[in-house]
Amino acid sequence: MENKIQNQYKPNYVSPPGETLLEVLEERGMSQAELAERTGRPKKTINEIINGKAAIISETALQLERLLNIPASFWNNREQRYREFLARQEEQERLKKQVEWLGMIPVKAMMKFGWIQFYQDQVEQLREVLNFFAVASPEQWEEIWSSNHIYFRKSQTFPSDPGAIAAWLRQGEIAAAKIACAKYDANSFRKVLQNIRTLTVEPQEIFQPQIIKLCAESGVAVVFVPELPKTRISGATHWLNPDKALIQLSLRYKTNAHLWFDFFHEAGHILLHGKRDFFLEGIDTLSTEDEEKEKEANQFSENILIPQGQLKKFLASGKQRTKAGIEEFAAEIGIAPGIIVGRLQHDQVLPPSHCNDLKQKLKWV
Repeated sequence: MENKIQNQYKPNYVSPPGETLLEVLEERGMSQAELAERTGRPKKTINEIINGKAAIISETALQLERLLNIPASFWNNREQRYREFLARQEEQERLKKQVEWLGMIPVKAMMKFGWIQFYQDQVEQLREVLNFFAVASPEQWEEIWSSNHIYFRKSQTFPSDPGAIAAWLRQGEIAAAKIACAKYDANSFRKVLQNIRTLTVEPQEIFQPQIIKLCAESGVAVVFVPELPKTRISGATHWLNPDKALIQLSLRYKTNAHLWFDFFHEAGHILLHGKRDFFLEGIDTLSTEDEEKEKEANQFSENILIPQGQLKKFLASGKQRTKAGIEEFAAEIGIAPGIIVGRLQHDQVLPPSHCNDLKQKLKWV
């Protein structure tokens, strides 16, 4: 996406409605004291309105309409615009002091992917990033995206960047909001997964949109979001609401073996674990309970892709040592041979350098 500099006109001054009121009074030869008397308002209040120190409330606007024959809506609108202008000026000063926070966020990478737009003005750029996260300030971002969320525990092996992880997760939420899903149904989702398994033999341009479509029919939004630098996250699963789950995939390893394992792993979390759980793949420092859930999801993915009984029979045949044998077994159980290679490498049956040409390379489509 081409980054464009935004040139939106915003007035740097809005006069208080009291200035207009004073002009009208002078045109009609009416003093502030007379206006106070006719409206029943204290003279001090009228003077404060004229000097912008007090607001024109709706009741006063109606009185001005009656006395000056100028619609109450005019006064209300002038007052609203003026107060909004003051609020924006206050926000501008506050945000000026907070632009350094942008250093925590991968702004350039987000612009590269088209998630946010470029602004020359740093305060405007800060507003753009806050809009992306749907928070009012960096303090609220810290509260929502860092302090209260378990998924910012740092990996001992690959230290991750909280700002980048938050941006990646937020983009997943934005993408998922655009997917219309049926109400979640566990039985339907289980059946859908069996249908999706048959798609492993298809090229990416066919299986990717089909995954999204089929899962949406069972209440699961599947989104593919490019990995940001320093995230080191391959997938995530959580519930957007009680009727809609989210599976988010990054294509981090860029092979069908990893993608399909990750997809069914995340699907396992949805079927096996609670709706309040949040799973982020790539985090190594987990609690005992979380580690057990990860093992369960791993087992679910392994079994649905390559049933244990069929795998044992295949290993006993000795055919796992040749590409021809792997391709024959893949055709027999109806999945892509690259998935079998990935499993054999993971189980140390094959060295990591063997048969990688059977894996399908993936790209962003």
